[in-house]
This record gives sequence, C-alpha cells and structure tokens, in this order.
Amino acid sequence: MLTAMIVRFTKMHGAGNDFVVIDAMSPERHFDPDALGQSGRRHLADRHTGIGCDQLLVLNPPRHDNADVWIRIFNTDGSEAAQCGNGMRCIARYLSDNSPGKTDWRLDSDAGLMTAQIEADSSVSVDMGPPEWGADATGCTTRPPVTVDNETVDFALVSMGNPHAVITVDDANTAPVAVMGPALQHFFESGANVSFAQILGPSHLALRVWERGVGETLACGSGACAAVVAAQNAGMTDGAVAVDLPGGQLMVKWQGNGESVWLRGPAQRVFEGRFQL
Repeated sequence: MLTAMIVRFTKMHGAGNDFVVIDAMSPERHFDPDALGQSGRRHLADRHTGIGCDQLLVLNPPRHDNADVWIRIFNTDGSEAAQCGNGMRCIARYLSDNSPGKTDWRLDSDAGLMTAQIEADSSVSVDMGPPEWGADATGCTTRPPVTVDNETVDFALVSMGNPHAVITVDDANTAPVAVMGPALQHFFESGANVSFAQILGPSHLALRVWERGVGETLACGSGACAAVVAAQNAGMTDGAVAVDLPGGQLMVKWQGNGESVWLRGPAQRVFEGRFQL
C-alpha cells in the first residue's frame, strides 16, 4: 500500500509532444513508478483527471559511470517504452536549466546510451544512434505489404530503439491515422509506432504519427527519424530533412548506413507542479 506523499514534477514539451518529468535523482525525491502501477501511471497521464501527457519521464541516478542520468519512459496507457527522441531532448533541456554552463549530456534509457547537446540557438539535438531495419529489428510478424479491410498497405520497417512502420502517403493531412495506426498493431509482436509521411521535396516532408500506447501525437521524434531514414533509403530525400508535424518542425540529419541519426528541435518547460500519491 502506497504511503501518501507529495511528488514534484515539471511539464515540458518538444514541438507539442508533451511530458511529465519527475526528478528522482536525489534520495529526498525518491519516486517508484513500479509502485504506482500501470493504472496509476495511466491516471497520471490522463488529460481530464490527471496531469496529462504523452509520456511520463522518470529521472534516476545513473546506472553507468559514463552516463549523467538513467531515464525510464512510460506511455499514456501506463506501459513502459525504451525510446523517446523528443523526451530525451526535453530531459537535456531540464538538466541544463538546472546545471548552467553544461551543454552536453549522456542519457541512458532502455534503448541505450545517447548524447544530447544544447545548441547555440537554444534548440536541443540528440544522437539517436544508427537505425536498424526489417522484421527482426521491429518485431514485425509478417512481410509487408499487408491487407487491412481489403486494402493493401505497404510500409518500411525501421527501428530507432523502438519499432516503426513508415507509410508513404500523398497527403499527410488526410491520411487514415486513427484507423490504420491501431489496425497495424497486430502485425507486430509488441506493437509499433506508425508514421504517415508525405514527401514535400528532397529536404522536406510532412508527418503524422500514431504512437503505440499513446495514439496520435502532435510530434514524435523517433517517428521523424524513422520516416527520414525510410525516405532516404528509397532515394526520396537528402541527408538533412525538415519534418513538419502538427505541433511544429523537427530537423533530422542522417548520412547513411552505419551513421547515427541526429534529431534537433525545440524543447521547452511549461510549468512546475505537485501531486499527491
């Protein structure tokens, strides 16, 4: 049984992709998301009865000598995730705001160790690591294309530390995100993020993303990376691409096989608060 306690949090967002950040790095700020349980985490993320967020980010003392922090990530439905590109950028902003003068950070999550940087224009970049492709990397249980409601759907399989299915569409604004996103989940062992990418030019695309455990989000950093990787593999975009999402614009750079994908964009604090367990 949980003992009543007050937990401090920071609300942040990256291009509209919003987060509840809980700093549990010091003993006096101990917070155990496992004790809260999936239903408790889901309540916290609820936009009507809780604080509201796409993901809950819990900062813990580093578990490796070469990391500054260990981050656990939880989706709106309370499930745990391994990766969150915009979340990592917001964590770098949070840490820099609390450590003036330090601009480079080593962030550890279940997807591995990542490097994040505060740029001169105040945007935040994060090294998402090299992408992986195919069914094994994403947990896809069939070879695309697949048939959904008598419609043939083709998609690229890209892992950015989490699984992505990238669909190229003629118009992102009219893409069937709410229908096709959930429909593709059963083709993956643990679900997938489904991106709907419209190619606007060799250095520009529009994107909407249905995130597993969340639904459609205003922005998805790993989804933007996966979409650019898929587009470059198909010869449709260059090495630096502006990605327009409903919540704002992100920049993705990738120089090809074996190279890391870099994600850059805004990361902002919204407000500070407290809640009682």
